Amino acid sequence: MRDNLGEQLTVDDMARAAMFSKFHYTRVFQRVTGVSPGRFLSALRLQRAKSLLLSTSMNVADISVHVGYNSVGTFSSRFTRSVGLSPTEYRRREGVLRSVVRADPDGVTPATGVVSGVVSGVVSGVVSGCSSTPLDAVFMGLFKSRIPEGRPVSCATLPGPGRFTLDGVPEGTWYLLCHALGTVLGEDGGFGPEPVAMFGCHGPFRIGPAQNLDFVVRLRPARLCDPPMLVALPDVRAVVTVRRARWSGVASAA
Repeated sequence: MRDNLGEQLTVDDMARAAMFSKFHYTRVFQRVTGVSPGRFLSALRLQRAKSLLLSTSMNVADISVHVGYNSVGTFSSRFTRSVGLSPTEYRRREGVLRSVVRADPDGVTPATGVVSGVVSGVVSGVVSGCSSTPLDAVFMGLFKSRIPEGRPVSCATLPGPGRFTLDGVPEGTWYLLCHALGTVLGEDGGFGPEPVAMFGCHGPFRIGPAQNLDFVVRLRPARLCDPPMLVALPDVRAVVTVRRARWSGVASAA
């Protein structure tokens, strides 16, 4: 799938390559990834497009063909809906937002957190990682599906593990998706060259009016079967720099 994003792949093609029936392949795939093969493929195509926009000088039309779209208009509209920026704007902003704006569901008054006269819910808890991989920055948001795309109904960015609170959550069924940057420490106590992508998920779960839910989310290294992060995020490079400086200070003091 990852090696043939430009081809017009079908579920039949994927099932044939895995030597499963289409229905069995779809059931197994969805159980492992949380989404259908078609939706996962679409997410991979948009993830590759994000990478090409930042790492090459290819124009948007050529990128859309490269990742399997016949229509640049369809590609641009899907990219904008999932990422939160148009392809051109994503490239201009170097892939980052000033801030993530939460979705505005029908009937929600952002200032009061009221949905049609009913107080919204709150999702809180603790996010933790691996002791061998200190977390530099954690983004978490509530999304309608297992794929983090579009605007979350509530979100937060943390400088590391710890407690979180997501308020103003409208009644409904949601996924709590967490993506983080982790630092691999070498034997000499130094940092690895690149941050490690970490992932955590809780859901699906349902929240009612004025309900408070509390969860523990454990982050682990991202796997190939995890749906990619599509929504554009705030620039966490400054957060990572500060975090690494703190760890360096601790190491020096020790």
